[in-house]
Amino acid sequence: MTKGEETKRTILDHAAKLSTQIGLEGLSIGRLAEDLGLSKSGLFAHFASKETLQLQTLDYAAERFVETVVRPAMAVARGEKRVRALIERWIEWPKASGLPGGCFFVSVSAEYDDRPGPIRERIAQLQRDWLATVANTVRSAIAEGEFKQDVDPDQFAFELYGHMLMGHLGWRLLDDKKAGSRARKAFESLLERSRS
Repeated sequence: MTKGEETKRTILDHAAKLSTQIGLEGLSIGRLAEDLGLSKSGLFAHFASKETLQLQTLDYAAERFVETVVRPAMAVARGEKRVRALIERWIEWPKASGLPGGCFFVSVSAEYDDRPGPIRERIAQLQRDWLATVANTVRSAIAEGEFKQDVDPDQFAFELYGHMLMGHLGWRLLDDKKAGSRARKAFESLLERSRS
């Protein structure tokens, strides 16, 4: 990794952390330059515009999500074990990510859900990709004979995401000390209904 690539990665890491606290819209080249002790012109050379900075921050967070949640879960044997690994890693993601404001994607999705444009489209595509990953993992559990043939993978992904959002809300906003265990209980119920 070159020095320029390393600097850019440092900037994106800080931008992702900051985004979970002040939102993507709150990011500015000036703020990042000040926080990281860089010149504005040097930072601008990496991104050229605020929108480019925001889009690359999204991609950086998505890359971290894949490395932390998806890739390790996909290394587990197909079937319920893989579904379970995906769920467990997803539950741990807000803490494992090292991002101080909880789940990056919950934060930016709420921020951009009604703002048209390329940032919203990128967030929506990342969410669609994630739901497809979950649904495909469920399809593999059906193919392995571990889940019922009539399980709807897309419905499973939808319900799973609903449980995750409520777990995040309980943990972050409601200060519910049992949010993690409640989410796990809801996931277990979903798995139980799905098993062959």
